[in-house]
Amino acid sequence: MAAQAFHDRDGWVWMDGSFIPHRDAKVHVLTHALHYASCVFEGERAYGGVVFKSHEHSQRLHQSARILGFELPYSAEELDRVKRELVAKQGFSDCYLRALAWRGSEQMGVATARSDVHVAVSAWEWGDYFADKMKGIRLMIAPWRRPAPDCAPTNSKAAGLYMICTLSKHAAADAGFDDAMMFDWRGQVAEATGANIFFVRDGVLHTPTPDCFLNGLTRQTVIAQARQRGVEVIERAIFPNELATFSEAFLTGSAAEITPIREIAGLAFKPGAMCEQAMSDYAALTRRKNAA
Repeated sequence: MAAQAFHDRDGWVWMDGSFIPHRDAKVHVLTHALHYASCVFEGERAYGGVVFKSHEHSQRLHQSARILGFELPYSAEELDRVKRELVAKQGFSDCYLRALAWRGSEQMGVATARSDVHVAVSAWEWGDYFADKMKGIRLMIAPWRRPAPDCAPTNSKAAGLYMICTLSKHAAADAGFDDAMMFDWRGQVAEATGANIFFVRDGVLHTPTPDCFLNGLTRQTVIAQARQRGVEVIERAIFPNELATFSEAFLTGSAAEITPIREIAGLAFKPGAMCEQAMSDYAALTRRKNAA
């Protein structure tokens, strides 16, 4: 049975200040964001009806917009309230939320000084991004690299930056893999197509320094939880020739949560105690009623 299209669903979307029926949440074909990628977004999860790190996500949406040169017409606090109301209005307990801000259709062309800024928040029920997590997923090396920070606004969660992620994930699926690991412009390990990456060696966690990709909120949470347990976490440049020296590897992200890896381009990893502990700690935190 085919999955239900996202434009054809029951429920509600909050858009530009009011809740509207899901099927009515539309934009014009000459919307600037569609042509020139003037769009930023957040991916979030609610657990037990509470949006995890809602305010941090709202603040990052504002920061991403500023980096792209526009201001949101709603405060972070207003967006927090909208998300709470949307989850309740939809009747969801555990769900995924997508907050989106973009330049509209008031002006066409590369420059958009007169284009209005629009904001929307939607939510849908979405289970595990990857199924059977402790089995581990398989990654190939992406055919595209993360750009240098002086070539793209890499510290913004900008929609345009995900074009190479889509291309890389399609390439991975075509080759029989679950996802792809991306190098950066220097040839160092960066991240997967939509999640940060961690490695384990001799009880120590290693993760790439986020100098050309987002320092994910789930990434920050995992680092904090590991250090609270006394686990050493090293953020540093990681090179491809080191991959064979690691025993475990896993991804982190709002969608992926904590997802162990069993293979990267022919190199085997065994999801073990570190992966299980990270998954357990994150689940314990997010399932609490005060997860926000």
